[in-house]
Amino acid sequence: MNHITSKKVVRRGRIFPELTIPPEELARREAEDEIFYQRCRAIFERVRPEYIESNYGWYIAIEPDSGEYFLDQDNIQAHKKVLEKYPKAKNYVFCLNETGTTGRI
Repeated sequence: MNHITSKKVVRRGRIFPELTIPPEELARREAEDEIFYQRCRAIFERVRPEYIESNYGWYIAIEPDSGEYFLDQDNIQAHKKVLEKYPKAKNYVFCLNETGTTGRI
């Protein structure tokens, strides 16, 4: 005799529902991040031709408020150079190549 019993699975909610970010806030943050990226990208596009041949594959960390950028062979070190001069500043790291992307796909 085969009895198939179906148990009702209780789906649990979030562990910390009070920490849920509303969709409007997420959209606002994404828009701010895109604006920040575009500011950094503009500086990268301006200086890339100057450094791409001599420093191909190096990393460039850009602090867009000052317009300063820092080069290093290591992406972490480039990031640290920005933080040494601008400890609270947000920055973006590009790779000196044709696309500016870092890492592998």
